[in-house]
Amino acid sequence: MWFCELPKYDDVKTKADGILRRLKATGRAGDIAALRKAGTAAVVQVQPEGNRDAAAQEPDMKLVIISNRLAPFDPNKPPTGGLAAALEPVVERSGAVWMGSSDDRGDGSEPPPVLTQAGEGHVARLDLPAAHYPGYYLGFSNSALWPALHSLPDRMSGSEGQYDSYREINDVMARAAFHLRDRDAFWVHDYHLLPLGADLHKLGIDRPIGFFLHTPWPAPDMVYRIPNHRELMKSMLEYDLLGFQTNRDMNNYLACLQSHLELESKDGIVISEHGRRTRCETFPIGIDPTQFAESLAAEPPAAEQKKISTMLEDLKGTKIAIGVDRLDYTKGVDKRVEAFDHVSATQPGSISLLQISPDSRSDLEEYQKYKDDVGNLINRVNAEHGTEEWKPIHYYNDSLSQAALARLYRAAQVGVVTPLGDGMNLVAKEYVAAQDPKDPGVLVLSKFAGAAEGFNENEALLVNPNRPQEIAAAISQAADMPRPERIKRWRSMMNKVEGYTIHDWSRDFLRKLDNSRVTLPADHFLYLGFGWTNEAQMPLYPNYAEAAAAYARVDPGDAELKDAAYADLKAAFDALAAPLEHIQNRLWVLPTNGADHMGGASEPPNGQ
Repeated sequence: MWFCELPKYDDVKTKADGILRRLKATGRAGDIAALRKAGTAAVVQVQPEGNRDAAAQEPDMKLVIISNRLAPFDPNKPPTGGLAAALEPVVERSGAVWMGSSDDRGDGSEPPPVLTQAGEGHVARLDLPAAHYPGYYLGFSNSALWPALHSLPDRMSGSEGQYDSYREINDVMARAAFHLRDRDAFWVHDYHLLPLGADLHKLGIDRPIGFFLHTPWPAPDMVYRIPNHRELMKSMLEYDLLGFQTNRDMNNYLACLQSHLELESKDGIVISEHGRRTRCETFPIGIDPTQFAESLAAEPPAAEQKKISTMLEDLKGTKIAIGVDRLDYTKGVDKRVEAFDHVSATQPGSISLLQISPDSRSDLEEYQKYKDDVGNLINRVNAEHGTEEWKPIHYYNDSLSQAALARLYRAAQVGVVTPLGDGMNLVAKEYVAAQDPKDPGVLVLSKFAGAAEGFNENEALLVNPNRPQEIAAAISQAADMPRPERIKRWRSMMNKVEGYTIHDWSRDFLRKLDNSRVTLPADHFLYLGFGWTNEAQMPLYPNYAEAAAAYARVDPGDAELKDAAYADLKAAFDALAAPLEHIQNRLWVLPTNGADHMGGASEPPNGQ
């Protein structure tokens, strides 16, 4: 047990006895408020996580998920990006409300969000204001934050007013979330909404609020380049729990706090102004291998099936390496094409690249130029090395369903996942999950993808994505690798994919969020009001404690004062119990000397 001691009972007893004598002398038997000011002595006991019976179960909470992008919730329309792919099964399975931007822009009015069914959960699509959305999304989010978070300063751009639009959209999202304030917890996602937790607190929402970053978090010198970086980092500390994909990302964030805000951390816990504690932890996102196996067995739509057949027919007679990425400069598609230039020059006809890259953020000039550059580079490589019988690179600027991708993954002898930087990159895990156990392919993986923290060099072939010749050598090694070694590498990776799924990821995060306000090592406690259970997080406890102390000190023979004290105690207890009902798997013992002990949300003692 961990203990947080409150004022000494002897001191409280002396004060309470004095108040009782004065009340008797003056006949003011109803003046319970004065008696309560004496305070109480109490000990808060919190059961350690390892002793909880429900440790392996997902917390039963009414959850609100908030992100910029929403999944289509259509099996024939693949989610765009890792965030949507990750959260869709969580919502369908857990009954959460998922709130985010619609495809339409609004006029600035803010009607309450409309909920539509999505599996067990609901989706709330917001028409965010047209006046601010471009500055928020195309501007600050994706022209400043996105390249900075991927440590690509030369790609950063921006203009005056974009940060104001970014903050305004976060304010709009917070006001929409306020309509869902009666739910148990809020889970905010990704770099578009870094300050949303602070905005929710400003509106008076006091539920647990967690944040998960799907991108990398860079080193302090890179963060220094982000406009208003200090304000953004301070606002992130308004979250109870900050989740990162990898230890590298979390350690970079903690280093930034020390460098830019002069804030220290201990065991991932940061104490900021007013005694607020924020817990930082890593939660490496996974996939649902069972669902992926079902996708592999499912039939794609007829039109898509025809497209897949054509692709594979065109690749007949050659080994296949597959790359699946949005057309984003962080994905390293251009460097991958350069790598195939080397492979095609040294081993012509040996292997072809099947590159599937749907458009991304095509409204941004930077992305339009990248698409043109990739297309021109592919045309050059094919012109230089291709023959009538063989083409080095087969390029499709299309989105495909998960069922279609699963078939193409399995057909490929090599999976090439070489982003310049990535939070996790679920394509790596999907490629592993799609393989034939008896004849699996080999994963060539960027050292700077989050997945590389889980897959070691004895499993994937790890490469520097900025070095095309290194990628080329790994592709050739993968294509020629003997079957026993391929099986050994694949089996080890598949064990990890199956051992920590998307459901483990969401369950672990939500359990930590559910516990984030009461669990703290003993050497981190200061005193009630500035500990993990502080006034902002458990504001009604002092009222109950004072009422319990007052009730305990009343002479049982003084019926009038006893009745009044009990009524006051019961009202204080009822007020305290309501906000604690959503807290699962915890043991609360709030004792007072002379008064009955109460744990959790049980009934108050019947003192009459």
